[in-house]
Amino acid sequence: MVAREPAARGPFVSIRTIAVLGAGLMGRGIAYVSAVGGYDTILQDPDREQTQKAMREIDATLQKGVDLGKITDAEAIDARKRIALVDGLDEAAKTADLVIEAAPEKMDVKIEIFAKLDELAPKHAILASNTSSMSITEMAAATARAPQVVGMHFFNPVPRMKLLEVVRALETSD
Repeated sequence: MVAREPAARGPFVSIRTIAVLGAGLMGRGIAYVSAVGGYDTILQDPDREQTQKAMREIDATLQKGVDLGKITDAEAIDARKRIALVDGLDEAAKTADLVIEAAPEKMDVKIEIFAKLDELAPKHAILASNTSSMSITEMAAATARAPQVVGMHFFNPVPRMKLLEVVRALETSD
């Protein structure tokens, strides 16, 4: 990771590091926009081959951005340096200020992930799901930090769609 000033400061949590769980289409898009946005980004998937494929796609998207004049070579290189690939959930979550889950749309899988994240992520970390249709309140109930759980529904394709739907759970704090 590259040491630098935080990219953004919220009213309660300073977001420096974003962990993205799931290296499929949505996860790699979220990792891309996070890194291009200036955040240290951790990309995790239980399937190492999927993570490697995601990084190849991110590299291609960065190059396409350079080719189209949307970002400079230096910006692409800097964004690439901000992405770390990890295998384990524990490694992904341990330094994250924001964790965005982009796992398959199966509630039992998401609940299991959120319960583990509650133990593994720093106490200040915000836990988010990229789901567009599942109950954020139900995921939050799997944690002891329901006020810090939120839905962050990115639209596909993430690098081109500058749109994010934020979904509150019943106990999500302002």
